[in-house]
Amino acid sequence: MKPLTYDDVFKFGLTLPGSEEGKAWGTPVLRVNGTIFTGIPIHKSAEPNSVMFRVDFADRDLLIAEQPDVYYTAAHYENYPCVLVRLPRLNRDALEDLVRMAHRYSSRPRVKKRASGAARSRKSRTRR
Repeated sequence: MKPLTYDDVFKFGLTLPGSEEGKAWGTPVLRVNGTIFTGIPIHKSAEPNSVMFRVDFADRDLLIAEQPDVYYTAAHYENYPCVLVRLPRLNRDALEDLVRMAHRYSSRPRVKKRASGAARSRKSRTRR
């Protein structure tokens, strides 16, 4: 069986609704509704031949706990909802599941953050 490549990730990702290829920080990414759901990590803390998938923190923790030889995070990525994947250790079924998971997570409508109490107070004072 031939090892998976970035092209395999992107080829499958582009079959999902609303997916489009683009660039971010000079590297290829896939977006849905303007949100990156997978791409090639560029920070030096990521291992070579890794792919980043945007997933919920809880899902990331489960993936890493179940298969730490395949899934991981690195210092730069810990505060972001994503998991890093050692692509040569992933099989095609797991890849497709992961791409779907990242696409679904990134497709969700974003919740807008409410302004803090101080910011609301300043706004109301300027309107008077």
